[in-house]
Amino acid sequence: MAAAASRSNVVKLLGMLQAGSNSCPCHSHAHSHFAPTAATFNNMLKYGRNYASVQDSTDYAFEMAASNIRFGPGVTSEVGQDLNNLHAKKVAVYTDANIAQLHPLKAVIQSLEQNNVNYVLYDTVRVEPTDSSFKSAIDFARTHAPDAFVAVGGGSVMDTAKAASLYSAHPEADLLDFVNAPIGKGLPIRKALKPLIAIPTTAGTGSETTGTAIFDYEPLKTKTGIAHRALKPLLGIVDPLNTRSMPSEVHAASGLDVLCHSLESYTALPYNQRSPRPKDPIERPAYQGSNPISDVWSLHALRMVVKYLPRAVKDPSDFEAQSQMLLAATFAGIGFGNAGVHLCHGLSYPISGLNKTYKHPGYNVEHAIVPHGVSVALTAPSVFRFTAAACPDRHIDAAAAFGADPAYIKASMAGEVLAEKLTRFFEDLGVPNGLGALGYDSSYIPALVEGALPQHRVTKLAPAGEPAAEQLASIFEKSMSNY
Repeated sequence: MAAAASRSNVVKLLGMLQAGSNSCPCHSHAHSHFAPTAATFNNMLKYGRNYASVQDSTDYAFEMAASNIRFGPGVTSEVGQDLNNLHAKKVAVYTDANIAQLHPLKAVIQSLEQNNVNYVLYDTVRVEPTDSSFKSAIDFARTHAPDAFVAVGGGSVMDTAKAASLYSAHPEADLLDFVNAPIGKGLPIRKALKPLIAIPTTAGTGSETTGTAIFDYEPLKTKTGIAHRALKPLLGIVDPLNTRSMPSEVHAASGLDVLCHSLESYTALPYNQRSPRPKDPIERPAYQGSNPISDVWSLHALRMVVKYLPRAVKDPSDFEAQSQMLLAATFAGIGFGNAGVHLCHGLSYPISGLNKTYKHPGYNVEHAIVPHGVSVALTAPSVFRFTAAACPDRHIDAAAAFGADPAYIKASMAGEVLAEKLTRFFEDLGVPNGLGALGYDSSYIPALVEGALPQHRVTKLAPAGEPAAEQLASIFEKSMSNY
């Protein structure tokens, strides 16, 4: 009875703090209007106890790594001073052809020139990069030998700049040396890299906070990537003025990536159930599994997406919604950058890689494209129906973020309730209706499964462990149509 009373008092105190909080995203839940309940507090205690247990064959520790983050309207103007403070003598600025014509790059160049920073510009980053486009960007860095990097753009630009920095520091390395196994060798990064300042222009990938760089590996027609803490930017400059030029469709696709980052990291296998235990700390993966710190960032980011993404899509001039989505992307990046993602992302890679004809509206590119956020979202309802049995309480927490009342959700229905909430959310946003809307049908399932199987780095973080091929096939089949 005493313990119950004490717990009740703690919950009441949390409620009082919530009611009186200001709008600071790091110290309050004011954006989500989430009222803590006794059930939520019990769930935190339960997962805390789970995290405290450990077996000799699994990991026993997790570590948090994230970039320094600077947020504020107009803060891009400080980048030139930052580079002078780093004593940079030659800076490589990476962007894509679209951003090269817009305010974000102009603001960066103005700051560099006002502060007499010597720079070279690479403005041909490919949206949804490939191994070939990575190699071109790497060659540019090796030729010019900069001592600092600046990335101005979405996830494609930031990931490309990370690769350029990595391989320019390792002139002897083959591209696959650092690429995640089993496609690449997955070697650890032991050299210090040149500083990278990342300036996002979309509210999606959170790449400004993470040590991950994703690309299409053309020989296998699938996505893969490089993941190591050494890749994370020194500084992420998160400026809401830089997302004002995003079309509505890009807002939607980018926001879907934030949504899945949040959901997948919050429901990922706990870090102390991940194996094998690293023999050397440098071998501990960036994607470690869910952990108590990532949980906070991920769940808060999810609530922000539910509240602000529909507004940003409906009205791209809604500056508050844009700003909050940019923060949500950064928060989710801190969460998933240390916990990882799982099946939505693992299955998305062949969805993008096998596409030859579908071109998503709102993207000014010459090639066929399934935006990353769309490719991860289309399997989400089926994925969370599949994963719910492994951790129903977490799926109930997620459904509650969409407005479901957890008091009326049985554990056996957690996946179905969350999937239904996701489906309605996607339909309202105008998301394509399943894989069929991209031109896929059942005849593609063997190829989709084949492309998903090598994605061990993420699929093994599914809460019940890595699915078998027939289970992946079932998820793809059920994702052909969502509503």
